[in-house]
Amino acid sequence: MLKVLKNLKKSFWAVLIIVILLCIQAWADLELPDYTSRIVNNGIQSSGIEKPIPEILNKDSMELIKIFTSEEDYNKIIGNYTLLDKDKNVTNEQKELVKKYFGDNYNIEVNDIYVLNKLDKEKEEELTKIIVNPIMELAVLKTPEQSNEIKEKMLENVPEPQKSVMANMELIDIIKSMPKEQISQMLEQFNSQINEMPDSIKEQAVISSIKTVYVNMGVDTDKLQNNYIFISGLQMLLVALISMVCAITIMLFSSRVAAKLGKNLREKIFKKVLSFSHSEFTEFSTASLITRSTNDIQQIQSLIAMMFRVLVYAPIMGIGAFGKVLVQSNNSMAWIIGVAILAIIFIIGTLFIIAMPRFKKLQLLIDRINQVSREILTGIPVIRAFHKEKHEEDRFEKANMDLRKTNTFISRAMSMMMPMLMFIMNATMILIIWVGGQNVDQGILQVGDMMAFIQYTMQILISFLFISMLSIMLPRASVAANRIVDVLETDPCIKDPKKAKEFDANKKGLVEFKNVSFRYPDADTEILEDITFTAKPGETTAIIGSTGSGKSTIINLIPRFYDVTEGELLVDGVNVQDVAQKDLRNIIGLVPQKGVLFSGTIESNIKYSDRNMEDEKMIEAAEIAQATEFIEGKEEKYKSEIAQSGNNVSGGQKQRLAIARAIAKDPEIFIFDDSFSALDFKTDSKLREALGKKTLNKTVIIVAQRISTILNADQIVVLDEGKVVGIGKHEELMKDNETYRQIALSQLSEEELGGDA
Repeated sequence: MLKVLKNLKKSFWAVLIIVILLCIQAWADLELPDYTSRIVNNGIQSSGIEKPIPEILNKDSMELIKIFTSEEDYNKIIGNYTLLDKDKNVTNEQKELVKKYFGDNYNIEVNDIYVLNKLDKEKEEELTKIIVNPIMELAVLKTPEQSNEIKEKMLENVPEPQKSVMANMELIDIIKSMPKEQISQMLEQFNSQINEMPDSIKEQAVISSIKTVYVNMGVDTDKLQNNYIFISGLQMLLVALISMVCAITIMLFSSRVAAKLGKNLREKIFKKVLSFSHSEFTEFSTASLITRSTNDIQQIQSLIAMMFRVLVYAPIMGIGAFGKVLVQSNNSMAWIIGVAILAIIFIIGTLFIIAMPRFKKLQLLIDRINQVSREILTGIPVIRAFHKEKHEEDRFEKANMDLRKTNTFISRAMSMMMPMLMFIMNATMILIIWVGGQNVDQGILQVGDMMAFIQYTMQILISFLFISMLSIMLPRASVAANRIVDVLETDPCIKDPKKAKEFDANKKGLVEFKNVSFRYPDADTEILEDITFTAKPGETTAIIGSTGSGKSTIINLIPRFYDVTEGELLVDGVNVQDVAQKDLRNIIGLVPQKGVLFSGTIESNIKYSDRNMEDEKMIEAAEIAQATEFIEGKEEKYKSEIAQSGNNVSGGQKQRLAIARAIAKDPEIFIFDDSFSALDFKTDSKLREALGKKTLNKTVIIVAQRISTILNADQIVVLDEGKVVGIGKHEELMKDNETYRQIALSQLSEEELGGDA
């Protein structure tokens, strides 16, 4: 898999952008639960008051705080506030703070206000510890019901004369008139009650006390709350918008990177296959190569499209959310996340172990059904001729059924995973609400923190869901990647030399076989043995022999489709293994035994060697190949369409177009591998006559089954069981070579042979 991923180097900058955007998206998504928590805790429950420290206090409140604190603590408190009055310059930050609580119309010069200084975290924590109790005591005094209740308790033990006087006094005035020791005793009792409170309840009580102080100062707390929720909501919306834009951009880039990787892999496989010799094609079937360059690459492409989101985004989200749970949220419920993760890992691991072997089998079954389909579609005429439609239907049905069974098994196994994972997610949420609800009831946890915990937990579990989705695709993609690498790492047995030689200009067109022997890879016996002959330019060399004697094998050695196992094969005076394959094949015009045409037009097929070929040259080649008659008979002539594999032309027409294609190339060496077999005698005769004029200075090598095609050849090589049993002209071989004589007499009478002779 890693070897395939190395091809992503060409998309380095796109991948880098994707990673950066994924980090930004992860940051944004991790911020959203925190905003939810703040809106619930600070915006809804705390009326927009964020800190357990009052940001503003009037002189009256500050003087009351002095009563409830020691002189040392009071000095620390007042040292962290700045008194704004008409005699002092007010900074913009201080103005904004006053504006936040009192609006635009508040006159600082008339009303003296204490404003909290900008504090670091350490000083803020120190101030919180000192000011919490005084603020809560101050709130009690500012609340009529609580202050009256305290006042009544204080008057219970007071003598009647003093009681009547104190009944008309405010509670604060009564406290001010009390001895310092009595005030300290009362505060000590009050502080002990505060200190016994759980932290979360204590924090809520402090916030509530600050709100009471603000209300008594004339602050519109409803407006403060609405402003906080509105601003936090806008910030949350902006963060969500950033996440959305990143997600869309990531998908666009990921799709492009995946598509580019697919394109590069297809190009590499195609170029690699073009470099294969016949030996490699026996190792990889055509159906398998098609599957590897289409279906297998599609598996990789689909994986890459979502891989970045999983491999980068999911770990960041999982680790980040878990860190947020431990740092920002109440971590007493972290064990719930651990249990959920273990359950998910168990399910994914189990299904992975079950499904992996089937994924390997699946790609082989796709190869099989492609192979069967290709064979059936190619051989339809034969199938119909032998009335074997039912047999082939059964063969296809078996391949199709095997594929269906494997696909069904994998689909069933994987379809179980998502419901099971969703069950775990929902069960986890219920467990969090149950445990969290108890903690909220006990004052250990705030509602907003529980909501944030749920969101962070869902982010962690969703990260594992992403990974589980990858686990579905990864096994099949991994198998596909290995199959692709097998093709790309296959070393062709026929290679260009490191230092290619140039052809000898003085031996142009000369083809020499010197004691050549050949056996197919993994074969036990030699197909050709000690073949020696020379084909000269300006002459026609014919090769004839019984079926299986090695005629086509000799032809395949010249353009180096195979390498000789012994001896030497020279073209233009140079061993074919010492020149570049491109240069060698550039001087050869080959017409194979089975005429091959490509979908397009007649023109594109004849001009196959050179798309910029002049029309005159194309027409001349068609005339020599005796193809103009049927071409001119078509409505669009040379622009007429050729169907796939030339299925809309006859065998003879296909063969003539293949010959015209080779003639139009105008090579040094013409090779015709039984290329006249589909032509009638008249057309064959005309074609050879026209071809003789065109190839006066060319080397012509003809493999033929029909004696009439090679009667006038300058040299006839007779093969029998892979060996040369005779070389000469027709007349000589008829006299001296029994093998040739038997072949000739099996086709023509002695009078016909003698007459032609």
